[in-house]
Amino acid sequence: MMVLVYITCSDEEESVKIAENLLKERLVACSNIIKDIRSLYWWENKIEKDNESILILKTMEDKLDEIIKRVKKLHSYENPAIIALPILKTSDSYLEWIKNEIK
Repeated sequence: MMVLVYITCSDEEESVKIAENLLKERLVACSNIIKDIRSLYWWENKIEKDNESILILKTMEDKLDEIIKRVKKLHSYENPAIIALPILKTSDSYLEWIKNEIK
């Protein structure tokens, strides 16, 4: 099954670093980066407010464990948000492209 992996990063530079590593390792076929988002969240019993970026990865479900392991090594956060979302439907040709790009 194809999945999208949503990851928040400290900034665009970190998103690019993680994406490039995962692409070179053929764990993902494509990545998208949304820079300059504002995040509010609980951390250590207080509300934090940070500027972050979002990294979205396109891959297959069988790569998730390896992706999570690699992201945790590359990421600056102690506990990065790494969330996989199933894709219910996509075009057959796009799905085949994703599969062919991931080794």
